[in-house]
Amino acid sequence: MTWLVGALAPIWRAFPVPSLPGSSGDFSFASRPRPMIRRPLVLQTAVLLLAAPLVASLAAQQADTRTDTRADTTRLDPVVVTATRLPTPRSGVVATVTVLQGAELERRGVRFVADALRDVPGVTVVQGGSTGAIASVFMRGGESDYVKVLVDGVAVNQPGGSFDWADLTTSNVERIEVVRGPASVLYGSDAVTGVVQIFTRRGSGAPAVAAGVEGGSLGTVRWNAGLSGGAERMQYSADVSRHATDGMLSVNNHYANLVGSARVLARPDDRTDIALSVRGGDATYEFPTNSAGVIADSNQFTTLRSTTAALDAGRRFTSRVEGRVLAGLYSATSGADDRPDNPGDTTGFGFASRRTGTVRRNSVDARVNVDVGRGTVLTAGAALELEREEQLSRTSSNFGDGPTESTGAFDADRRNTGYYLQAVAPLPGGVSLTAGARLDDNEVFGDFGTYRAGISWTLATGTRLRGSVGNAFKAPTFSEQFAATSFEVGNPALEPERSTSWEGAVEQDVLGGRVTLAATAFGQRFRDLIQYDFTSPSEPSYFNVAAARSDGLEAEVRARPLASLDVTASMTWLRTRVSDAGFSTAPGSAFVTGARLIRRPARTATANAQWRPIQRLSVGTAAAYVGERDDVDFNEFPSVRVTLPGYVLWDFDANVELLTAAAGRPSVAATLRVQNAFDRDYDAIVGFPGVGRVTVVGVRLGR
Repeated sequence: MTWLVGALAPIWRAFPVPSLPGSSGDFSFASRPRPMIRRPLVLQTAVLLLAAPLVASLAAQQADTRTDTRADTTRLDPVVVTATRLPTPRSGVVATVTVLQGAELERRGVRFVADALRDVPGVTVVQGGSTGAIASVFMRGGESDYVKVLVDGVAVNQPGGSFDWADLTTSNVERIEVVRGPASVLYGSDAVTGVVQIFTRRGSGAPAVAAGVEGGSLGTVRWNAGLSGGAERMQYSADVSRHATDGMLSVNNHYANLVGSARVLARPDDRTDIALSVRGGDATYEFPTNSAGVIADSNQFTTLRSTTAALDAGRRFTSRVEGRVLAGLYSATSGADDRPDNPGDTTGFGFASRRTGTVRRNSVDARVNVDVGRGTVLTAGAALELEREEQLSRTSSNFGDGPTESTGAFDADRRNTGYYLQAVAPLPGGVSLTAGARLDDNEVFGDFGTYRAGISWTLATGTRLRGSVGNAFKAPTFSEQFAATSFEVGNPALEPERSTSWEGAVEQDVLGGRVTLAATAFGQRFRDLIQYDFTSPSEPSYFNVAAARSDGLEAEVRARPLASLDVTASMTWLRTRVSDAGFSTAPGSAFVTGARLIRRPARTATANAQWRPIQRLSVGTAAAYVGERDDVDFNEFPSVRVTLPGYVLWDFDANVELLTAAAGRPSVAATLRVQNAFDRDYDAIVGFPGVGRVTVVGVRLGR
């Protein structure tokens, strides 16, 4: 225990946690004001929570070795797919990869993918308000639209890269793979700083039913029901879940999300596999705040209905040649409704508005994997994607001459074809090489080439060294290319935003493999960033003018000091700078030359401990530190840049198995999860306080 406390204490001393002021302004909270947590209490709690499981587990093992019969502490090397599109042990991948297991997230009560990503080094999650509010993910300092999001291989980003993480749940998820670094070589546009891929659960064994229900603070209610099973030739899973909450604000803050998913895998013979997966969602979010976070409306809301479908088929023609085809469909219809709700809404600009939009992405990807000998695999592939976006909006306004109504319509599509090559080659002496190149042909902005190359070297001492370089790109949005309104004119001549990146890493197992230490340094340069500059309704409003950079270091510790205890911790140091602000000249702009990129903290840290004192009981705690970061305050006119103070959030979870599974009877478990356990007061975005303490208890059958 001494080595663990000694290692953690300097970490927390390096991260002072300033106290935050209490909530103020126009917000009315359903719960009491949240207390301030200062560093001594956080440090003491950290030591106690991490030390207690060690002491108790040692005592339990000495008193009764039968409390935990798992003597094997060897960590299995997970197989990952996203980094190379080949099933590869994580130790053989040159990219930085984190794998989150769906079963573990379910046991901990983590219900949204965005919450799961908070534990990943180099990842910052920003959500402006209660559950259901727009959530963004920043990876290694890049823009929030620089992360490619895949569900069973199908891209679910909006054209141009943006993605709202608020509604993506962990329901029926087998695992989440997070690849950090450029990946346009395999996935084309948007994979600039990383890729997050969600895999739907595979079934196995006799047919089994799983269900659960839970409820707690803020009117939170969640339930799910599922069925899974399978044998050698066919596996299947299906699940439906609903999550609802009243939200943390006193008016108009309800959120509801219904999600259904299914996956079927068939193997007609020993050489063929066919998998079909479908995921659909229907979410509604009510919010009373304006863009500055001020409560101003009692009836506005947004909706999102989405469908993702993937058909993945493979055929092994010989022992060395495999062909694969992935056909994907993504469709999302969003809406925003803000009709008049009081007499004051009938005066001024934009007193009523309604908007609907539909995005469709249809894709086909075909590739051939050839084993040329000694484990070297060459991959050649081609991908075709058709994107379409439709928008319709109606806005009513009144400038004193009577109400008027304006209508905006938008309908555009574009086609992209990509051709790529990749080589994965294990060499003698513990060396592994990966290299790839791709050419994308877009019917609007033309050709764009990308590359990636990396090396991994495992020394005789067990030390693993990695290094890689590459570039990536993000296509313009449809509005940036095709808009034609009084305040926004698209520019068909836009080029993609682009980046060049490098990273170097070292990883070492110590104490007989019980502890793994890893450090990754990285650097990224972003160019041709697109900015808005309105001159006239007849001139384009968007241009490739801005540039920025980010550099950083990610450090990780993964330890299993006892068979019953898993501990992980990470720290990230990040430095971002705007090297060319483009058209932004005001000091209150998001882009200021020489300043930091907004909403990217310079320092972050996470710690997670999961303890299984007996076979039927598991308890855990997770802490996340988010350091100071710049933001823009739109409550002021003109807007001003501000620095938000850092904060620490603690979560707790417990899972106790009340009944073990038996013939004809599923297992029954009781669950507990406490988020923001110390009721910390913090702002994720200026004017948008984060959610306070939420306690949820439940019962789960099966799994």
